[in-house]
Amino acid sequence: MMQSGVPLCNTCGEQVGFDANGEAFVACHDCNFPICKACFDFEINEGRRVCLRCGTPYLGKAMDHGDTEVLGNRSTMATQLSNSQDVGLHARHVSTVSTVDSDLVDEYGNPIWKNRVESWKEKDKKKKKKKEAPQVEHGPQIPQEQHMEENQPLDANEPLSRVIPVPKTRLSPYRTIIIIRLIILGLFFHYRVTNPVDSAYGLWMTSIICEIWFAFSWVLDQFPKWSPINRETYIDRLSARYEREGETSELAAVDFFVSTVDPLKEPPLITANTVLSILAVDYPVDKVSCYLSDDGAAMLTFESLVETADFARKWVPFCKKYAIEPRAPEFYFSQKIDYLKDKVQPSFVKERRAMKRDYEEFKIRINALVAKAQKTPEEGWTMGDGTPWPGNNPRDHPGMIQVFLGSSGALDIEGDILPRLVYVSREKRPGHQHHKKAGAENALVRVSAILTNAPYILNLDCDHYVNNSKAVREAMCFLMDPVVGRDLCYVQFPQRFDGIDRSDRYANRNTVFFDVNMKGLDGIQGPVYVGTGCVFNRQALYGYSPPSMPSLPKSSSSCCCFSSKKPAKDNSEVYKDAKRAELEAAIFNLREIENYDEYERSMLISQMSFEKTFGLSSVFIESTLMENGGVPDTVNPSTLIKEAIHVISCGYEEKTEWGKEIGWIYGSVTEDILTGFKMHCRGWRSVYCMPLRPAFKGSAPINLSDRLHQVLRWALGSVEIFLSRHCPLWYGFAGGRLKWLQRMAYINTIVYPFTSLPLVAYCSLPAICLLTGKFIIPTLSNLASALFLGLFLSIIITSVLELRWSGVSIEDLWRNEQFWVIGGVSAHLFAVFQGFLKMLAGIDTNFTVTAKAADDAEFGELYIVKWTTVLIPPTTLIVVNLVGVVAGFSDALSGGYETWGPLFGKVFFAFWVIFHLYPFLKGLMGRQNRTPTIVILWSVLLASVFSLVWVKINPFVNRPDASALSQACISIDC
Repeated sequence: MMQSGVPLCNTCGEQVGFDANGEAFVACHDCNFPICKACFDFEINEGRRVCLRCGTPYLGKAMDHGDTEVLGNRSTMATQLSNSQDVGLHARHVSTVSTVDSDLVDEYGNPIWKNRVESWKEKDKKKKKKKEAPQVEHGPQIPQEQHMEENQPLDANEPLSRVIPVPKTRLSPYRTIIIIRLIILGLFFHYRVTNPVDSAYGLWMTSIICEIWFAFSWVLDQFPKWSPINRETYIDRLSARYEREGETSELAAVDFFVSTVDPLKEPPLITANTVLSILAVDYPVDKVSCYLSDDGAAMLTFESLVETADFARKWVPFCKKYAIEPRAPEFYFSQKIDYLKDKVQPSFVKERRAMKRDYEEFKIRINALVAKAQKTPEEGWTMGDGTPWPGNNPRDHPGMIQVFLGSSGALDIEGDILPRLVYVSREKRPGHQHHKKAGAENALVRVSAILTNAPYILNLDCDHYVNNSKAVREAMCFLMDPVVGRDLCYVQFPQRFDGIDRSDRYANRNTVFFDVNMKGLDGIQGPVYVGTGCVFNRQALYGYSPPSMPSLPKSSSSCCCFSSKKPAKDNSEVYKDAKRAELEAAIFNLREIENYDEYERSMLISQMSFEKTFGLSSVFIESTLMENGGVPDTVNPSTLIKEAIHVISCGYEEKTEWGKEIGWIYGSVTEDILTGFKMHCRGWRSVYCMPLRPAFKGSAPINLSDRLHQVLRWALGSVEIFLSRHCPLWYGFAGGRLKWLQRMAYINTIVYPFTSLPLVAYCSLPAICLLTGKFIIPTLSNLASALFLGLFLSIIITSVLELRWSGVSIEDLWRNEQFWVIGGVSAHLFAVFQGFLKMLAGIDTNFTVTAKAADDAEFGELYIVKWTTVLIPPTTLIVVNLVGVVAGFSDALSGGYETWGPLFGKVFFAFWVIFHLYPFLKGLMGRQNRTPTIVILWSVLLASVFSLVWVKINPFVNRPDASALSQACISIDC
């Protein structure tokens, strides 16, 4: 990328040249995107006055661009653009390839693609005139500003979205108080370290270590929120640009992925509602395909999908005719609102009543299938034609694919076509690693590439339905924007939930994370991927770098912070980046040459070892070359299903890059965090989209035990990432494509479970202090009192200012704080030990849950009490602190007036723990204040043993020297 110290232009491949001061020409001072003066002039004259990478306006520099010598004229630039097939802002690899073609060499220093491409281009020029006519049909390949300048109104050329920064009147005080709090923390720790408590040195040292870790965690959590932003989308401009009246819609196609495993744990009715909401989404029907992954190969799921497809023929036209929201029937009919509002059609009431009756009959059929599936026949399940169900053994069965809708024969009741609906169950064989959900998602990537190959993918959990029918259009306002969408790997929507009690006792909504942390990340490099409600760029899932990001040269190992200490690791990363750039160059050149025959295609695919990356499927490999999606014209439609079965075979991923560099990444139960992290390391950005009407809604576990086990699984995944090669502490430094605040945020996502260790210790300190009569803080001076007061005030003010710019309520903040303690001393603690046992010793431990009956009332599940070992640590802490409070007051009553002052500090400390654990205590009691006897017995036993051992050993209190004590007694004058 560098010749004589001058970078190369990412558009034409020439040197960027020098300005009047003799320095390298820089067009954008925000991101330093390399573009030469000639290309810069061309962009300005064409009316494009924003940076191609970051979208920042050129401002005054764009207006006055005549003071520097022009290194190339506009006619030359126009010729270069014409020779590259008029590639515009939508061509994702135009900048990368122009550089790769001139600089990419193999390990012996020989050019790989240059000579071959030149010969191909010579052959291509002969048929240039024949190509120009079909190119007119590919609208997205032409710059939108030129394509619609004469045909569309003015707003069609305007941005499809905009960033709304947080007002400075709210953000500046917030940043100021963060800095002040950081300074106060420094002074506070200086005082704490320089003023030890000699009478309880062990307690003091323990508290210091815990407090330092809490401060470190606060820094990791706070600073990625330094630049929060909001975004606004313009769906009307999207329609004006890509849905011109009287013409075919040019909106990009979208493949929906829905994953399910066990229909007895994930009710088929909920999955059916999710599928129905997808099929009825407000988007061109020929652009929508829904793929349901049944990873349990259950005949119940298959049969329920058959019923769902039949009911969709009635439900989809009803939703689109009357603009129904939401378009999941179960949740639409259960709304406690006036359903006649904004409905003026006289026939609506009649049709709604008929549709509700049809849906009730549909529910009866689904429930009958569920009841039938409760007991499996000894000979296994049999299909309607009498043949055995192929998935009778869920761990050993062939791949299965069934297309239900989308063909000419599958029309709705009004005679219109429906979106494609495909059932997929990948092959399972003993002895093969299947990688759970991540493996199922990767199988869907390959199947969808064979059958529909939409350029964008939206994945949902089976219990997350489409609540906003325009959600896909909201995402397309970012992904199809010529400027914003260039480097965009995914658009993440917040998770919203139904069926949670008003007080949200266990912080199921995660409001602080979704409304505060994610907005902060959106202002850096983008939000993290949270596993559902996310629209992906398919090219990003294939492991490529963004088009505006230059390829890493082999000498870029110096970019790594640890290059001097760990050169082998850095060289391997650079080698992988070089191989990835080589593959990107190969794909670009194959895409450029449209007139090669079948023999040339097969030779090129074999020559570049595409099979070692994507697997042994030429049809799939060819689909990866089609950047704008669609099935290749050279493919025989009759062989697509056979090829789709081939790509979901259990051995297809062997010796390929699947799960390593391509698709969902393996190695953790939280594959979502790992997948998004890899994309950000390659230089991609992501966007956080929060429409006024929530895009998707799901179901959350609302009882205490289920919630803790959910948090346990998340924390276990973070520990697995921490112990893997993808740990953000050391992975992805080469190239510097991951911003430091973004890296800090990812570090926070993998180290937070370890906070459980100091948190358990810190929550035990109040009881220890009350039982021993010692304290972790010495007698306070005026300076110390001021420091403590300043620290408490800074904590309160930071929270208030955060609530002010985010819009989160104080109740949500307090619930989040409470559950941080509850989850920290229970689920996170178990996750740390379970993670180390699993990753280091290979021992996989499971904490089983046994449910009791729930009350038949609203939120009845909230009061279910399930026995699980995760409940023991917080219960023990509550019992110990209550015992400590009683013991402290008893000592104060017998100790005189002077003992009451120190007691208040210790009691306040103990009640801080009890108040944070109060929702846990309330959930443990259930509705009738009943608690599992075994939990009480274990907790009381542990508390008693702990207290007795403490009294016997008392390790944190200095023992007086016996000789000194006897000498002191002798010197006493009685």
